[in-house]
Formats: sequence, C-alpha cells, structure tokens
Amino acid sequence: MADPVELTPEQQAELRKLVTLRDSLKPVHGAVVLSGAKATLQLGSGYYFLNADDAKKVLTQAWGNPPDAANGVLGIVFPEGKSFINSSWGAVVTYNPSFYVSDKDAKTADYNKLLKDMQGRDAEDNAQRQKAGFPSRALIGWAQPPQYDAARHDLIWARELQFGDEQRHTLNYDVRHLGRYGVLSLNMVATMPDLPDVKPAAASLARIAEFEPGARYADFKDGDKTAGYGLAGLVAAGAGLLVAKKLGLLAVLLVFAKKGIVLILAALGGGWAWIKRRFSKAPPPASPAVEPAEEPVTEPADT
Repeated sequence: MADPVELTPEQQAELRKLVTLRDSLKPVHGAVVLSGAKATLQLGSGYYFLNADDAKKVLTQAWGNPPDAANGVLGIVFPEGKSFINSSWGAVVTYNPSFYVSDKDAKTADYNKLLKDMQGRDAEDNAQRQKAGFPSRALIGWAQPPQYDAARHDLIWARELQFGDEQRHTLNYDVRHLGRYGVLSLNMVATMPDLPDVKPAAASLARIAEFEPGARYADFKDGDKTAGYGLAGLVAAGAGLLVAKKLGLLAVLLVFAKKGIVLILAALGGGWAWIKRRFSKAPPPASPAVEPAEEPVTEPADT
C-alpha cells in the first residue's frame, strides 16, 4: 500500500474547510415531504436528503456555484454513506409548477432531431456565456437518450457535455416525475467516467418520488391547466432552449457545477486519491440529526 501523500498547508486548510462543512450538515432519512410540490421522497435506506439551507451551502460553498444557482432548490439527495466530498453524484431537487405536461408525444418525439437542434445552438449560447465570463460549453451527445416510463410517468435522459477545454467530460442526468400540477426534477451532475454508477442510480431515484393523492398525473381532469408542451418540450427546456422558455417552462440555464471540488482535485493531485479512499472507508459522522424519523419530515415550501 502506497504511503499517504504529504499535503501542503493550503491543501490541508481546504480539506479542513470541507470536512467542517460536511459535519455541519443535517441529513434527513426516511420519508421527506416536499409540501410546496405536494410530493414525498421515499428515501428508504439507500439515500439521505439535505434541506434547502444545507443544499445551498453545498452548491455555493463546496461546489462553487453563484448564490442565485440555489434559488428554488428544495434540497439535495445523496447516497447513504457518501457526502459531497466523496460521492460521484448528488441529485439537486427542484419543482416547477408548470401544470400538466402531456405525454401524447411519448412514441413520436424525435430526440435525435432535438439533439441536433440543441447542438446547433452551441455557438450562440457560448457567445453569451463568454460575455458573462463562463467557459464555453459543448453538447457532445446523449449519454442516455430520453426514456419515458408511461406507468410511473417518469422521464429520464442524460447529456454528455464539455466545458472549456476540459478533457474529462461532464455527465448531466435529468430525472423528471410528472404530476397533475407540475414536474418534480432531480438533476444529477457527475463526470462521464461515473456513468456506470450514475445510470442505475438515476433509474432508482425516479422511483422514490411520489405526488400526493389528488396531485398525481393520473388525477388530471378535463378543465385542468396544461403546460402547452409535451415530453420533447420538457427535454428541450432542461437544456435551456429559448423555444422551451417560450412554452412557459422555467429552463435550467446553468448546470449545477462541482467547480470547487474540481479545483481541489486539480490542486491535490495524487494526494486526493488517498483522501478519497480514506473518506470512502469512513462511516458517516454520528449525529442525532441523522436518525431515521418515524413520521414523514415536512420540507417547507420554497417561497
């Protein structure tokens, strides 16, 4: 076994900062009620949830996103026994009250054409990104083409993205659970080498989300408000296309990035491999806050 790599004082200070942040978080287990979305996440024993306040800390302090990237975020789901330090993914939970999204185009949507349309916007989008000081972004292709579960009304797709001249491409997984009044989103960001782990995790996460009776997709009634677009529009909106925004869906314009972690990985070099192995073997910190709740925990609605 190789000897641990000596860390510089700056690296040690950064690591202590991350560990302090991790230990300050309050994981929630069991059933998490998202009251504003009229939905519940049945986490079981495989996942835990960080509420909106803790999610904001992870997104901004650990992953280096601007503060407004956390607007509307209800929380983050992580696999049990992992944290933002050593997990290959975290699922950012949001809810869009976009009304009922029709799935009538489930069998007719041309996602290959949609992919080409999205790729065709790269040049225009990157001109705007560069003006705003962000690195360029290239849509390489589908890491998983959109797949719809008509029984559960779940839509899952994944994109392979390249930011700037980064050699390690980004994996952006989108999980959508459709309801009567809107869409619950679990957005997972990882890297392409993580695909074998993230793909089954995305399928599993889709099954933990349930809308309350009366708010489920099957509860739709004639006269209910509709979003005015179908599944293809939902995918387009997830990529931030202007056509999707015109349809009324709030597009995700910025991909949640693990900027802070990426910078630390680059700085630590070989030392990070030792740190990651160490934290992967360590049990999660003991805290009364992580005890499974017997009753569902209610997450306040985002205002």
